[in-house]
Amino acid sequence: MKSSALLLDTAAELAGLPADDVASAAEAARAVGHDGKFLLTLIQPSNQPALAALENRDIRRRLFEASISRGSGGSLDVLELARSTARLRAEKAALLGFANYAELVVDRQTARDFDAVQSMLTRLAPAAVRNADAEAAALTEAAGHRLEAWDWAFYSAKVRREKYAVDEQALRPYFELERVLRDGVFFAATSLYGITFHERKDLAGYHPDVRVWEVRDQDSSGLGLFLGDYYTRESKRGGAWMNSLVDQSGLLGTRPVVINNLNISKPPAGEPTLLTLDELRTTFHEFGHALHGLLSNVTYPRFAGTAVPRDFVEYPSQVNEMWILWPEVLANYARHHATGEPLPQQVADKLNDSRLWGEGFGTTEYLGAALLDLAWHVLDETEIPDDVLGFEAKSLAAAGVAHALIPPRYRTGYFQHIFAGAGYAAGYYSYIWSEVLDAETVDWFTENGGLTRDNGERFRQELLSRGNSRDPLESFRALRGRDARLEPLLKRLGLE
Repeated sequence: MKSSALLLDTAAELAGLPADDVASAAEAARAVGHDGKFLLTLIQPSNQPALAALENRDIRRRLFEASISRGSGGSLDVLELARSTARLRAEKAALLGFANYAELVVDRQTARDFDAVQSMLTRLAPAAVRNADAEAAALTEAAGHRLEAWDWAFYSAKVRREKYAVDEQALRPYFELERVLRDGVFFAATSLYGITFHERKDLAGYHPDVRVWEVRDQDSSGLGLFLGDYYTRESKRGGAWMNSLVDQSGLLGTRPVVINNLNISKPPAGEPTLLTLDELRTTFHEFGHALHGLLSNVTYPRFAGTAVPRDFVEYPSQVNEMWILWPEVLANYARHHATGEPLPQQVADKLNDSRLWGEGFGTTEYLGAALLDLAWHVLDETEIPDDVLGFEAKSLAAAGVAHALIPPRYRTGYFQHIFAGAGYAAGYYSYIWSEVLDAETVDWFTENGGLTRDNGERFRQELLSRGNSRDPLESFRALRGRDARLEPLLKRLGLE
């Protein structure tokens, strides 16, 4: 992924990018020996944030093509590795008596069976694509010319500005990383769970960029350590994730030590780190995983924190995203980094009004990856394709999510979620499966008064603290009082 970054000669080619992003691109180029040039590094998914701002259409094309061609040619071609991985997983499934690897994986998840997973995804796909087509029509009108995939984010941002008066680039000065952490992420956690965060500059991380906080419980007792590793660097893999260095254990008497990793471009020394909306969402999301680890209260470490079925693990982290625009949280952290002025209320209102814009793209992009994952893992040993990219195209078409303007969130060549390890293999569906529970839980919080200690304590005791020490769906039922329904998610995604 690092080798596919786009190196540019002049700042003029970056027209449209905010000044701090241009400075970050210059710093990224300098760090790898190209002083005076500009390097646009790639994040893990297909869609790159810079595509929403770059005015030069050819630069957008080059960045998009660099992104979607990763791992599919040249010295870093991994397609043969993908084939062999799929073959070995099919062989493993057969040895264990399963028809395919997907059925083996789902057998150990909260989903009833593989048919239940397929049923949900195929129910969502047609409606998502219809919404995406409607968005594409609006974008074509805004562009005034034939729309290409590398144009989507640029004109989507334009429509959001014109139709909803929301300029995502203009919002970034209100989302400064330090304040987002202290007055947003940590503030919400303290309001809900009574826990507090105390930076320990005397404790060294594994890299100079890593920061360490001691987390204390409501009675001031030690709860664990939280590490934040937020900036991209040459030696760091892409994407965003949570790691548990030490699991909580009543048996062993260990307290949790958890890390959040992001890949934000590091600004020049002394400059603020301003987040995009997507980076803001990711910061809250990954901290939801961290809370799952930090608030664990089980006897055996194998059941601690995020050691739950793959299709349940994203649920608490998705719930934590709800506080991003919660009025008292937003008002506490969304302040201009230079002036201290709060984000105007009318802008916050517009952000809420524009919530459904782009859901057609986002859901179609996600479903493309989830269904591609399953397509690879329903094969038996005799069905592994010779033509990987041809198989990818046929699989997306068969699933009804082959959209000319929307590549899947991850293509085979850079789908490390499923090919770099077994963690997500045949399990990428888990994000939207978990979102069913998430949508229900957001409704529960809202119905019961939102950001309160009572609500936080109930969510902590019935769900976050339990890990896998009891059936996770029993934990959900203990919280919600019933099984989850799909309707709240359909409403959230505009797919009723």
